[in-house]
Amino acid sequence: MQVIKRNGTFVDYDPTKIKTAIEKANVGLDEGEQASASEIKAILNHIQSLGKKRLLVEDIQDIIEKKLMEFGHFELAKKYIVYRYTRELVRKANSTDLAIKELIDGESEYWNTENSNKNAKIVTTQRDYIAGITSTDITRRFLLPEDIVSAHDEGIIHFHDADYFAQSALHNCDLINLEDMLQNGTTINSVMIEKPHRFLTAMTIATQLITAVSSSQYGGATITLTHLAPFVRDSYYYHLKRYESRGLSKEECEKFAKEDLKKEITDGVQTFQYQINSMTTTNGQAPFLSVCMYLGETDEYKEELALVIEEVLNQRIKGMKNEKGVYITPAFPKLLYVLEEDNIKEDGKYYYLTQLAAECSAKRMVPDYISEKVMKQLKIDKNGDGQCYPCMGCRSFLTPYVDENGKAKYYGRFNQGVVTINLIDVALSSDKDLDNFWNIFDERLEMCHRALQIRHKRLSGVTSDVAPILWQHGALARLKKGESIHELLHHGYSTISLGYAGLYETVKFMTGHSHTDNGKGKEFGLKVMQHMVDKCNEWKKAEDIDYSVYGTPIESTTYKFAKCLKKRFGTIEGITDRAYITNSYHVPVFEEIDAFTKLKLESEFQRLSPGGAISYIEAPNLTGNIKAVMEVIKFIYDNIMYAEINSKSDYCQVCGFDGEIKIDDNLEWYCPNCGNRDHDKLNVARRTCGYIGTNFWNKGRTQEIKERVIHLDNKDDEE
Repeated sequence: MQVIKRNGTFVDYDPTKIKTAIEKANVGLDEGEQASASEIKAILNHIQSLGKKRLLVEDIQDIIEKKLMEFGHFELAKKYIVYRYTRELVRKANSTDLAIKELIDGESEYWNTENSNKNAKIVTTQRDYIAGITSTDITRRFLLPEDIVSAHDEGIIHFHDADYFAQSALHNCDLINLEDMLQNGTTINSVMIEKPHRFLTAMTIATQLITAVSSSQYGGATITLTHLAPFVRDSYYYHLKRYESRGLSKEECEKFAKEDLKKEITDGVQTFQYQINSMTTTNGQAPFLSVCMYLGETDEYKEELALVIEEVLNQRIKGMKNEKGVYITPAFPKLLYVLEEDNIKEDGKYYYLTQLAAECSAKRMVPDYISEKVMKQLKIDKNGDGQCYPCMGCRSFLTPYVDENGKAKYYGRFNQGVVTINLIDVALSSDKDLDNFWNIFDERLEMCHRALQIRHKRLSGVTSDVAPILWQHGALARLKKGESIHELLHHGYSTISLGYAGLYETVKFMTGHSHTDNGKGKEFGLKVMQHMVDKCNEWKKAEDIDYSVYGTPIESTTYKFAKCLKKRFGTIEGITDRAYITNSYHVPVFEEIDAFTKLKLESEFQRLSPGGAISYIEAPNLTGNIKAVMEVIKFIYDNIMYAEINSKSDYCQVCGFDGEIKIDDNLEWYCPNCGNRDHDKLNVARRTCGYIGTNFWNKGRTQEIKERVIHLDNKDDEE
């Protein structure tokens, strides 16, 4: 028999350890209260007689306590329970101490690869991680029920962002209402920030606001360039008046004003890009920011918005210099480009911007593409109107919402948090019995529901004073001092997310087919997705909280889930034999499929992930084949709401190689030109799970990256 220890490792059953523990507990008790040698032997024989191949150490301890009480040794049982509880506290304290020590010493594989946009060697990141370790410890011991902690540890569910949960005031992600803050003024650290009157000033203030907001939450944030476009016009009039005051002709004034405006737009965008990538939030990283480029958000300032979008794309194509002065791909901000009639059709007025976006995607992996047409078909508000709006950060989407004035509202809204279900564990636990599968599925979903309720209740007691930039000064609301945010957690204003992972492996195990088969596998996969949607709708109706199904962007957790599954169920070919599991509803990275078939198929699953999801295709170097990129973009517009194109954009600082840095069979990164393996001298950018990572990854994610197949052939149709 083997014993499963608390850390998940297996050891051989050793009855002498139980005998010694009971004998130690006997010490100090009256003779009649002590367990006799024969009673201890009876306990050991009982454990052995169970015939179990494996037993959890906690189950063994429960058996001992029960047997001691059956023998009438209540004081001994009490002493044993107290000792056990004390040892548990010591273990937890020691594990926290050890985690902090490993982090500081740089010896923790988990923290070194926990987030591909954080460098765990840097003091600001370490400070965030130390706080996170402490928060996680408090969360596990005091804030979550034992069954949820146990399920999280075993990889049955994942309670996201426990490293921030101890602070009740922190929420996940949002759409920053930059329009309110810039037009009406705001406050940072008790300093009033008045409405700017020029574009360059607005861009500078925007970066300060973004950093302040990002430091008051833990997830991603999104702004839209539409909120900055009015200041372009302000700057134009500013320059025009300067030349008019000199007595120049109208033609000269307009000519010179436009020239100055162009330079100011260039300077403003450059300032924004430098600030976002050089500032550090309290989370120990640059703001986790997405920037939306949606011409359809404005009619009045569309021309000004187009000028800003053009400059943003041009500067992103150029890239940012690394420490060697070489232009590379920056991780942030993530760019979101909305496809619409005016920019997708060749005779459209803004088609040139989409061509520029295609060039940018080929070179720098952004922007990602949102189809206005498809989104308006899927996101219908209570007025019956289709809506189009950006995701919050990486992929989390709000649900349609209409305010008290009957107007659609998105900026200023947010997500309360995420709990993810491991679908593969449901399947493997069912042993392919369908009735058992649905029963276990419902049990696990209810566990996720309880965990989400805990997240919600944790935020319910928050007042606006805890983060004035969010709740009092316009980023998310304009509440009074001391006012509760409770109302913003209900009525659909904010969302809370039921995440899921591993649909492919779940379908494969239960049906023997991939969910890409357009048959039995696909049918079962869609049924699983619909079941989660139905559950969220059921919870929402009962509680007036916007539960929403969310295709989780698990980064380090894909590795954790894979290890847990292998430990619980052993190695199952095609299911648990890799160091990672498949994200959300995605086609597995190793399955051969062409780009258009993949996007079309995944669009059906994306529809059932209303809380957020993103599809992607892997592509070779397409910088010389923009025509192919444009074909993909046009296909996205017609077929899927949200998708991205993954290319490669790497650099070796040792030899100057500019191309794809490779991964060997030992999952180590190396330069194919000079063999350099020093991470500090390799600039590698890869799409991790919706966003670009640049600080390398754990073994599971690295294997997943290595096994990605190309979905798009790099050939010109005319060849």
